Amino acid sequence: MTQQPQFEPPADDLGAVESVLREPTHATLPLHKLAPEAALRRLELTIVRRLEGFLHGDHRGLLPGPGSETNDARLYVPGQDDVRKIDWAVTARTQTPHVRDTIADRELEVWALLDVTPSMNWGTGGVTKRDLGIAAIATIGFLSQKMGDRFGGLIMRPDRIKRLPARSGRTALYGLLRRMLEEPIVPDHSAGPYTLAAGVEQLTRLQRRRGMRIVVSDFLSAGDSELDPNIEPDWERPMRRLAVRNQVLAVEVVDKREVEFPDVGDILIRDPETDFQRYVNTSDSGARERMDAASAAQRERIRIALRRAGVAHIQLRTDTDWVQDIARFVLAYRRVAGMLHQPPQGVSK
Repeated sequence: MTQQPQFEPPADDLGAVESVLREPTHATLPLHKLAPEAALRRLELTIVRRLEGFLHGDHRGLLPGPGSETNDARLYVPGQDDVRKIDWAVTARTQTPHVRDTIADRELEVWALLDVTPSMNWGTGGVTKRDLGIAAIATIGFLSQKMGDRFGGLIMRPDRIKRLPARSGRTALYGLLRRMLEEPIVPDHSAGPYTLAAGVEQLTRLQRRRGMRIVVSDFLSAGDSELDPNIEPDWERPMRRLAVRNQVLAVEVVDKREVEFPDVGDILIRDPETDFQRYVNTSDSGARERMDAASAAQRERIRIALRRAGVAHIQLRTDTDWVQDIARFVLAYRRVAGMLHQPPQGVSK
């Protein structure tokens, strides 16, 4: 009598590996693991340019509240805006509901744009690129929280952009992160008018008040196979316009297998945003070298474009400790800010 081998059934929750086998259906990280605050208590994200005043975001107002100085009017978003802030004069002229925000001198506003297009839905290092982007927003949010400072977000899907109002406090930040984690996964080949360039333009138009802006994406445009760094990506010019009035941080999320192709034989490579797909023999060392070289050239083009746009740039990988990477970046950022804020020679602080 021969004994049949017993194989254990696959686990129900495969984590980020599920994104390689099939389209993911849920987040791969729980909220409490996004960014451990204990590792961030001694760090502070220094804003190099405080464009609305030297004390902006550094002191408390005499009275609590959103402030009394009026800001620009914008379209009313049902379910997200307070109806008490509707500007009836603008609404009557345009026949469309508008709200007018107020400005408080004690506040520094930070807005984060999260790209959740299909190319962000996979990962091989224990976390998907989408969830790594949310972890980066969580980490920077904890670092930039001060008394009265506000943090808001935009979620960019191919068909629309969801606005999460800016609020102050750790509870509000946790609520924003939870809504980002619970955002439904965008299916592959989803069509819509919004690309990264359009999302950055929307961020520039919606948030007129100066502050800090964070753009989290893999910076890969559908159908863009250009490798020449002298040719601008479609999102470079909007990033440059955004950086004119704001301090901008570009967070580039990368998976290890996007830059280092493994030797696993014949595999099917497909683009989740276009119809491109092709079988590649990864056992061929020459093919792997060509793919690695093309991927390196692609990332170099992104780096050069972000540098030309005048924004700060940090690259995070799904197979590394993102808290340590951001901490290293922040420490270097603080040294640069310290040199820029040094008083003239002979003048004491």
